[in-house]
Amino acid sequence: MQIINSLLDTDQYILTMCQAAFHQMPTAIVKYKFKCRKGAVIPRGKAKEFDYMLQNQLDMYCDLTFSKKELNFVESIGGNRKKIPLLFKRTFVDFLRIFKPNRDHINAYIDKDGFLQIEIEGPMYLVIWFEVPVLAIISEISNRLSLGEAFFNITEGERRLVEKVEYVNKIVGPESTFSVVDFGTRRRYAGFWHFRIIEYLIDKAPWFIGTSNMLAAMEYGVKSMGTMAHAWFQLYQQAQHRLGLSQKAALDAWVKEYQGDLGIALSDIGGFAWFLNDFNLYYAKLFDGCRHDSGNPVLWCAKLISHYKDLDIDSRTKSAVFSDGLDFYKAIPLYKDFNAQIKTSFGIGTWLTNDMGIIEALQIVIKMIECNGRPVSKKSDSAGKGMCEDPEFDDYFGRVIKEEISNGK
Repeated sequence: MQIINSLLDTDQYILTMCQAAFHQMPTAIVKYKFKCRKGAVIPRGKAKEFDYMLQNQLDMYCDLTFSKKELNFVESIGGNRKKIPLLFKRTFVDFLRIFKPNRDHINAYIDKDGFLQIEIEGPMYLVIWFEVPVLAIISEISNRLSLGEAFFNITEGERRLVEKVEYVNKIVGPESTFSVVDFGTRRRYAGFWHFRIIEYLIDKAPWFIGTSNMLAAMEYGVKSMGTMAHAWFQLYQQAQHRLGLSQKAALDAWVKEYQGDLGIALSDIGGFAWFLNDFNLYYAKLFDGCRHDSGNPVLWCAKLISHYKDLDIDSRTKSAVFSDGLDFYKAIPLYKDFNAQIKTSFGIGTWLTNDMGIIEALQIVIKMIECNGRPVSKKSDSAGKGMCEDPEFDDYFGRVIKEEISNGK
């Protein structure tokens, strides 16, 4: 059974970053690496079967191309050519017409200690396509092998989904601006279950406003949503810029590419303090808001609102997007605390698409570790979410951040 049947079965931020890299950083050669933060990826005694299934799924994924229907959908996103610029440009769509994932760009194997290792290397606009579908493949294979025939028993998952939606519907009224976006592709239980959830939310949840998954957006007629991820900022750590200016360079390049669209800035590539240090009046006016992905969400939002106030910007005109390990029981209090001061929305992933009651969701990621043969780093405000393969560079990056903050640059 093929797990990924369409190149659109991925998150929108993959396409938006791909387009930006295609236009602005086409010669950047990057390297990604897989990491499991929590959980056993390979079920005990299933290493050979896991490896066979993974290699087979990767082979099938690399045979995919975009259909005419899919290209028409990509080309239609954003507006119209006369008034609102389309999100995806003609040059990029023409590239997608001939694009096909290259199997030589990804090396996946089980090492001598029985751990899954994955390395992905090549031009960013070609290899960025592996991140989301490969994580979805790993999650589904692991679940299938762990559960056997019980894999298809989704009774408890359905019960939990109904309970969650009923809980929100009781708490927030029809006039509420509470809004949720599905961010669950990467660590979903299974593709069929992910899409069943979206169908149910469309039918039962008036506060459901869209999905990061572009295939689901096309098939169900809901809005596709997503902007940038940490890889975009890491790309500029080894570009032709001083490291201390890399965050600003990445923000500048994003504005150049999207001309005011996709204006939600990710705020934690080097910690929120450094982000606010760089997020001056210029960027605060250019970007519609910010996304939270690590650290205490209450403190983060309070500081963001205060920052807008210090810049004499009405925070009620800006947005705060929360996306760090959320469930409805965390999201609703954040909405109640802050929505009167800033527009809030909530990207909910694993808890929505992989909360089945029969197996624990894997905490797996694929992150960039090199650009042009040199290390890059992600520093997080949450323990365990940072990632860098080179301790010396990671330490240097930390010292640069502290210097930039102390100098107020």
